[in-house]
Amino acid sequence: MRAASIKDVANHAGVAVGTVSNVLNYPDRVAPQTRERVLSSISDLGFVRNDAARQLRAGRSRTIGLIVLDIGNPFFSSLSRAAEDAAATGGRAVVLGNSGHDAQRESHYLDLFEEQQVQGVLISPVANVSERLRALTARGTKVVLVDSRADDGGFSSVSVDDVQGGHLATRHLLELGRRKIAFIAGPQSLRQVRDRLEGARQAVGEFPDATLEVLDAAEMSVLAGRTVGDLLVERGLAELPDGVFCANDLLALGLMQSLTMLHTLRIPEDVALVGYDDIDFAASAIVPLTSIRQPAALIGQTAIELLLEQLESEATVPRSVVFKPELVVRGSTSGK
Repeated sequence: MRAASIKDVANHAGVAVGTVSNVLNYPDRVAPQTRERVLSSISDLGFVRNDAARQLRAGRSRTIGLIVLDIGNPFFSSLSRAAEDAAATGGRAVVLGNSGHDAQRESHYLDLFEEQQVQGVLISPVANVSERLRALTARGTKVVLVDSRADDGGFSSVSVDDVQGGHLATRHLLELGRRKIAFIAGPQSLRQVRDRLEGARQAVGEFPDATLEVLDAAEMSVLAGRTVGDLLVERGLAELPDGVFCANDLLALGLMQSLTMLHTLRIPEDVALVGYDDIDFAASAIVPLTSIRQPAALIGQTAIELLLEQLESEATVPRSVVFKPELVVRGSTSGK
């Protein structure tokens, strides 16, 4: 059975095809009685608009591409969900791409989203893709950086002050009397990791008797944190750091598993531990995890708002929104 067309609806309602188009796209232009008649015909005939054809005519879809570093990280899951909700209120849909910290995969998603003629791209970059993003915007696709920012101010962005976050986390350990501090880093190609490390260095520099050791993890995952924990334990108790700040909560939770479940160390008595992101699992860990809170949902929502600003006005100047991090103290440092 052939699907009803817009012409079928027009004939059924006794109006012009243009009137049906106005009801679908500009309902305020149509008299209420006529609009109701057209909507009734749409319902009776089971008409479904061909959005793909409409997009081809308009040259642009109503979708927004979102590329995140790791959808397995609850921080990005919360961010993505909030972005999707915010986009839906404006009649748009979010298509998700997970780069998995892989620059080639990130490039693939950028190609795909441009081919699909998305209205805009939200991206948490793996590395420096400024040149690629400038080319994208020059061809009409709007871009907003998420959980990152542009050094030259060329793109709108929404992020958290990670230098301050790293300082808060490390200062907290130092104020507890910990002096042998370790920072468990993920890939330092990520701006977030570099900024958190910079904040840690600043805090340690404020205490002349404190030291900072940087330990690289293969990735920012629970398993990678567990691997670092196993290597630390091999040193022996006397050589352990007494305070550890991890670049994210997943690393911290993996480290906690290694120290307390696979070995016999105590948190916070032997090692005080701070994570970053304050994901939901942080509060329910075997030792509730002290963490630096980022407003994931607010970041996702704000990113959509910045993108809509650009879509509504070509004259919009790029804006950078930077949220303040918050220290949330739990048992992994307080012992309570």
